[in-house]
Amino acid sequence: MEKIKLMVEGTEKEFDAGVTYEQVAEEYQKDYEGLISLVFENGKITELMKPAKDGVSVKFITAKDDIGHKTYMRTAVFVAVKAVSDLLNGDVSKQVKVEFAIGKGYYFSPKGGLTIDEAFVTALKTRMQELVDGNLPIHKFSMPTEEARKMFAKCGMKDKEQLFRYRRGSSVNVYEMDGYRDYYYGYMLPASGYVKYFDVVPYKDGFVLMLPEKKEPTTVTSFQPLEKLFNALATTTEWCEKMEIDTVGDLNDRICHGGLSDVILVQEALQERRIGEIARDIVERGGVKFVMIAGPSSSGKTTFSHRLSVQLSSYGLKPHPIAVDDYFVNRQDTPKDEDGNYNFECLEAIDIKTFNDDMMRLLNGETVELPTFNFMTGQREYKGNFKTLGKDDILVIEGIHGLNDKMSYALPRESKYKIYISALTCLNVDEHNRIPTTDGRLLRRMVRDARTRGASAKRTIEMWPSVRRGEEENIFPFQESADATFNSALIYELAVIKQFAEPLLYSIEPNEPEYYEAVRLLKFLEYFLGVSSEHLPNNSIIREFVGGSCFKV
Repeated sequence: MEKIKLMVEGTEKEFDAGVTYEQVAEEYQKDYEGLISLVFENGKITELMKPAKDGVSVKFITAKDDIGHKTYMRTAVFVAVKAVSDLLNGDVSKQVKVEFAIGKGYYFSPKGGLTIDEAFVTALKTRMQELVDGNLPIHKFSMPTEEARKMFAKCGMKDKEQLFRYRRGSSVNVYEMDGYRDYYYGYMLPASGYVKYFDVVPYKDGFVLMLPEKKEPTTVTSFQPLEKLFNALATTTEWCEKMEIDTVGDLNDRICHGGLSDVILVQEALQERRIGEIARDIVERGGVKFVMIAGPSSSGKTTFSHRLSVQLSSYGLKPHPIAVDDYFVNRQDTPKDEDGNYNFECLEAIDIKTFNDDMMRLLNGETVELPTFNFMTGQREYKGNFKTLGKDDILVIEGIHGLNDKMSYALPRESKYKIYISALTCLNVDEHNRIPTTDGRLLRRMVRDARTRGASAKRTIEMWPSVRRGEEENIFPFQESADATFNSALIYELAVIKQFAEPLLYSIEPNEPEYYEAVRLLKFLEYFLGVSSEHLPNNSIIREFVGGSCFKV
């Protein structure tokens, strides 16, 4: 039999001609803790179902790598959707939609009058396991865009037919498993048998597909309900449904037909109404002197704090902003991480004793000189910023540790009102392809950092994993302790950010490690029709990132 040679992880090895990368990976899997999910073929990401090419260099990507983990999760969604279709005997009038991530899983909602109860979930889990045990091959094939539109329309997948209406490419990639065809944005594993680790849990009107984390790719944790987060996401989903914009195709339709101005005004009004509700709750509670605002990177905390302050002022209160960052310890005293870099996101990077002493003195009616942190010198400074809390004064405190009671250990609980804010994207590419919340925040930060700090997209992408680790450790564990949750995501924002982000992403060169993430984000932005930021309200949260805000952000 004819042979081919591959340079596998730096060592040349001979294989039979026609071998797939899946077969190559099988020989090396024992040497890797994580499931081999993809390969680098001469530096290009390639799926395992592809035949190997003679003379190429091969490196493996596992489920412990970010892109490999996403591939596992995407394939698990495909298996789940296929299992639902099987249980419904292919009835296209009833479907499920992947709504959003909740905890360590994805929440699926019923569509078309489908009822999801415990019996349905038990049957679904059984059918998924049958598909996994059957190790059904997943085939990928390309077809003309117009043909794909007609096929999905016939299959009752109107969301995909609508999405491809704005497809610039002449063809699309479609995946097939046991006769079931679907479209997925991103790479896929070669067979259903790879999805060995999952659980299905009934929740609310739908179910949660629980999947492993990247750091422990063979462990599925038990489902822990996050009621406040779920309610915030469900409210935003309800807003989207009222505006009749559930998917990118819906948004593009609205842009094309000249209805985006109304969408922007309604979305902004809905957010302002929610900010007003939070302000009213603070006032009606009584005795609140410290509003603690926390959330992950690029959530729009600064703009939110200004808009909340305006609402509090309308009730006769006198809000004063305070940034927890001004209580950083001096640079030389900042803890370092395992790589020897300063860890500005850990609690120990804050002088919490001085913060609590100052806040308690204010609460007791004393006059306190508040510090300002000089980020250039890395030192805390005092410049005559004296504060005294009167009857109507209230401090609006912004910082990543605001929800952690260790940050404000001395303050009486009744004096604090804690708010969790995040950009919880509820707009989906289509009903089976969700937009990760982290992608929206990454693009926000990339645009803002380039505009205000001169940082390159390469630098922002490079730092993002470290930022995410800090969020996982210091913010997300405390989100359910908040008195209120605010979703800062705007249904139209990615169509605006597109204009600003694309040039930044194109600046990343193919030989740079961040190139593949840049390519992924560029392909993602191709789904959106772009719109100008010219007519956005100047108090919009998105102004914090693209510029033009009326607030000092």
